[in-house]
Amino acid sequence: MDFTIIKHAVEVDHGIKRLSMHFIKKHAAPERARLSYELCAEISEEFKRIGLTTLPQTLPTSENSFVWVIQRDSVLGEVTAVAVALAQLDTLGMSPIPQVFANYPRAKTHLS
Repeated sequence: MDFTIIKHAVEVDHGIKRLSMHFIKKHAAPERARLSYELCAEISEEFKRIGLTTLPQTLPTSENSFVWVIQRDSVLGEVTAVAVALAQLDTLGMSPIPQVFANYPRAKTHLS
């Protein structure tokens, strides 16, 4: 997997880039016919290794879907990490900010 182009594109755009899963697959595994859950998990692990994260956290298997690729050590990356932690606590029923996801219902679906 060679994500040099993706990592550079994210850095150039101030730590965030919206990319199609088709574009990501083309750089991750051009020999593969389609995206599978396993390939998406491998891509996520490689992103983590090179300091990137995505929204949604779980990559979709449709090549027509778009995701946000975010530099983890940027301000936006840190804010995303905090939001993911809040979403996880909310799922466990331990949210320090009750009703936050009731006010922002689409946010939680992208953070898990």
